[in-house]
Amino acid sequence: MDIKNLKIGIIGGGAMAENILRGVLQAQLVAAEQITVTDLRQERLTLLRDHYKIKTLLDNVELVTKSDLVLIAVKPQNMKLLLEEIRDAVTDKKLIISIAAGISTKTIADGLSGKGRILRTMPNIAAKVLASATAVCSGPRATTEDLAAAKKLFDAIGSTVVINEDLMDAVTGLSGSGPAYVFVAIEALADAGVRAGLPRQIAVKLAAQTCLGAAQLVLNSNEHPAALKDQVTSPGGTTIAGLAALEKAGFRNALMQAVAAAVKRSQELGKS
Repeated sequence: MDIKNLKIGIIGGGAMAENILRGVLQAQLVAAEQITVTDLRQERLTLLRDHYKIKTLLDNVELVTKSDLVLIAVKPQNMKLLLEEIRDAVTDKKLIISIAAGISTKTIADGLSGKGRILRTMPNIAAKVLASATAVCSGPRATTEDLAAAKKLFDAIGSTVVINEDLMDAVTGLSGSGPAYVFVAIEALADAGVRAGLPRQIAVKLAAQTCLGAAQLVLNSNEHPAALKDQVTSPGGTTIAGLAALEKAGFRNALMQAVAAAVKRSQELGKS
């Protein structure tokens, strides 16, 4: 499947949809006139149309009818009604991609009466700066070509991995919710810097750049995070003193429990 020839429809014009839209256009995967977006708010559609020169509609059924690839970017609690609305417009020629947290491909397929080729993805907020960690999985009738097209689409907003669907709730808890954990860590590091006497603006910049640099080292060096940690941990030095304080405070366990809680909530959303 050559994504350059596809007509892409996006249902839901929220922040994540706009991030994906911007990434796809910047990567020149398709032309602006090949993309159509629907939303409940006309003022939102006007903003997107004027800024990105795309097409907009208020009718989801018309969008599905006119699109080859349909990206569903609505909240999980709105998914059931949406599927009922577009069901009759979906055929097996349509590639349906969902970014709704916790909603399985089976639930989507059932809601569409078994029609369409279904994929599920989980990007994160870093898509806003084209640095998302995204996972994609295949659902009913999806082909390897469909999966390749989805990966190319989401690579435009960051880095994409392909997984089995039974791991998608784990992805939601880790990389889907993970940026929030990192934001809290940056805030706490900056607060500590301010407490030690640094101006707020400098403390935040140092904390954020430290997290960015550490992440780049993990991704680029192919070394285990523990090995990288050891490289900065001198015997009797400042870093080991700080690490000891983190261990005493239960830092590792807190992060693990945060991911576990988010995974559980993702599972609950899927069941509900």
